[in-house]
Amino acid sequence: MSFDNLCKLLSEKYPQNFASWVLGTPQTSVKVLKTELSIEPIRADYVTFLQLEGRILHLEFQTKLESTPPLPLRMLDYWVRLYRLYRLPITQVVVLLLPPAPDTVIETVFSVENTRHEYRVIRMWEENSELFLNDSALLPLAPLTATTQPQVLLQQVVQQVNQLEPTQRSEISAYTQILAGLKYKKDLIKQLFREGMMRESVIYQEILAEGEQRGVQIGEQRGEQRGIQRERSLILRLLRKQVGELPQDVSDRLETLSLEQLENLGEALLDFTSLADLLSWLDTHSGRE
Repeated sequence: MSFDNLCKLLSEKYPQNFASWVLGTPQTSVKVLKTELSIEPIRADYVTFLQLEGRILHLEFQTKLESTPPLPLRMLDYWVRLYRLYRLPITQVVVLLLPPAPDTVIETVFSVENTRHEYRVIRMWEENSELFLNDSALLPLAPLTATTQPQVLLQQVVQQVNQLEPTQRSEISAYTQILAGLKYKKDLIKQLFREGMMRESVIYQEILAEGEQRGVQIGEQRGEQRGIQRERSLILRLLRKQVGELPQDVSDRLETLSLEQLENLGEALLDFTSLADLLSWLDTHSGRE
């Protein structure tokens, strides 16, 4: 799926959220319209048409400005076809996902002799990130919003994704990682989302809460030992969820791991699909100090 089409999917899955963002006012009555327009078919791959109260909202998502026919002419063509079909006012908005090359003119008007047609352009790199961080439907677009600290923003996005309900989390996480790929390196995306997935897991949070309630002070000798035990308990519980019940000899081997080895195991366990993967990791790493 292309980045543009993913945005189209999101806007049609959450039409009220997208319409409210684009128009700047809450929209409660929103209906997704078909993208096939009468007369001769025209390309509508990245287009969403939403019917509001007394108005049509036309959203078009683009990663680049270049197109055939040119974007301004295409927007006029859509407007004419939409108006002929629905006879309602039409708000047209192009959402640019990435900034174009320096000195590129971002056109918002089609003008030839006496014909003049205007439309809006939203530049994602200028949008305030707060709105997107606080709305799960818009969250996949958050990595593309304005920031002076891109990695910090991506970490905030990961935190928000991991606070979603489990039934929604995996889907939004997948969408977010795809769109983040427009701006961030894949290794960084994978690293942050993997770490976030582990540290925001219900089990991990339960153990942290238990530790806080007991007043464990990690850093002191006694606290450090309890920290090791807590980390080991976390890993064991996550492993059982990942690969099933562990044989006693495997549990015994895990008891001998240092804190550093346990942390390394924690980062790797999301890749395990079977007990054989765990045994292979132990054979390779358990002898290291």
